[in-house]
Amino acid sequence: MTTQDSILALAQDRGLIRPIDLDAHGLPRVSLTRLVRQGRLERVGRGLYALPDRPVSEHSALAEVARKHPRSLVCLLSALRFHELTTQAPFEVWLGVPGQSRAPRPDYPPLRIVRLSEAGMTEGVDEYEIEGVPVRITNVARTVADCFKYRNKIGLDVALEALKETLGQPGGSRRASIDELWRYARLNRVANVMRPYLESLA
Repeated sequence: MTTQDSILALAQDRGLIRPIDLDAHGLPRVSLTRLVRQGRLERVGRGLYALPDRPVSEHSALAEVARKHPRSLVCLLSALRFHELTTQAPFEVWLGVPGQSRAPRPDYPPLRIVRLSEAGMTEGVDEYEIEGVPVRITNVARTVADCFKYRNKIGLDVALEALKETLGQPGGSRRASIDELWRYARLNRVANVMRPYLESLA
């Protein structure tokens, strides 16, 4: 297998690759430029490459961000959109990062950074595979509680819409249980804020 074939196989396997990914396999970074010139690879963002015919979904931006910043966490409006709990279509990716870490430099896609505690980076987080890339995203109950916590940033109306979508129609199926919502409401210290809404919708 040639060097270029090895890079293309890596792109096929990982969905999105960065120059640093080549280092681990002893492959020369300069080959990326050659493959782009040949049309066999495309540059999809700063320092990010993919096969030209890769399947692209509406969540491609989340995969791109996760490949560049694997320790980060998709949250708030971007998580709401992923879970189909909002009619909002955020043009930025809302990204949680550890409180003391250096914030990622936004290029493309644009980022909205939220600094989180250690527990905030791990509690209520699920991993999904998007276009071959593992992406960490807050689960439904955690996302709703986060929206109430950050209601001054995203709007109380958005938080209420998400809560209603999560609980669904009376007697119908729910995306998360009341117990799960209470757990994250307490974790986020917004139990008193959410209580009247939960009681009216439960």
